[in-house]
Amino acid sequence: MTFNLQQLHAFTTIVESGSLGRAAELLHVTQPALSRSIKRLEDQLGTPLFERHSKGMQLTAIGETLLPHATLLLREADNAREEIDAMRGLAKGTIRVGAVASIATLVLPLAVSGVLARWPNLRVQIIEGVWDRLADSLLKQEIDLALSMAVPDTDEITAIADCCWEDLSYVVAALDHPLRNKANLCLADTLGLPWCLPPRGTGPFEHLERVFAEQGLGMPEIAVETRSITVLKSLVTRAGFLSWMAAPMYDTESAAGVFDTLPIAGLVGRRTLTAFRRRRGILPSPAVRLLEQLRLLTADRDNG
Repeated sequence: MTFNLQQLHAFTTIVESGSLGRAAELLHVTQPALSRSIKRLEDQLGTPLFERHSKGMQLTAIGETLLPHATLLLREADNAREEIDAMRGLAKGTIRVGAVASIATLVLPLAVSGVLARWPNLRVQIIEGVWDRLADSLLKQEIDLALSMAVPDTDEITAIADCCWEDLSYVVAALDHPLRNKANLCLADTLGLPWCLPPRGTGPFEHLERVFAEQGLGMPEIAVETRSITVLKSLVTRAGFLSWMAAPMYDTESAAGVFDTLPIAGLVGRRTLTAFRRRRGILPSPAVRLLEQLRLLTADRDNG
């Protein structure tokens, strides 16, 4: 079966906008013309894609099945156009990447700078978040690369084996935190004190859980859970909370004397970071260029 990209675009726009009228406005066509386009697609498939209601359009089971494939086909068509433009010397495409905070703070800016120095016509879209958000964005085609703490591959997402590196995480606290006055400070001394972390199930939470378990300790009581790095840093700086952060996340705060590593002897949280992509589909050329730059940077860090 051969799909018409214009019809697929009409289909996905209706899904995104929620109604025929709003989709027609976005596509700059009349509602009758848009209805005819969808009707031709439905006739080709031999089944309705939407249930029409007074308040909008709802996907049928067949429509739900078609949606991810339509999205992928449209994205691949965009990628093909970008590849052809690149071969004609008109490379303009968009790098769509997501990263956890520690990578977004240090490695990713360096990689983006290196790519744009060579291909100034490229543009970059970056989202920051913990792994579950990045994985969801990969599957929804919102990003093409995700940079995060290493996790097991899934049926739909796989790690890029030759683009990985390590960083270190520490317990952080304000410079006037009472624990800084304690001699022979150990991890057990942090139990019973207020902690703030990203939620359970995220990489930082599970990383800290392993660190405590390795020392024969249960997790401390986490008073505040948030995905906001700004909120975490404010709680540490202004409210006396402890937290767990990779070193690149707080180098600015450390240099400014805002908060820093808590001096717990011998406590270093080492973790592996890597790049991820969808298993299916072609990696767009702008993402390939970023990946090449990341490989260079991570190789330099490993050699250093």
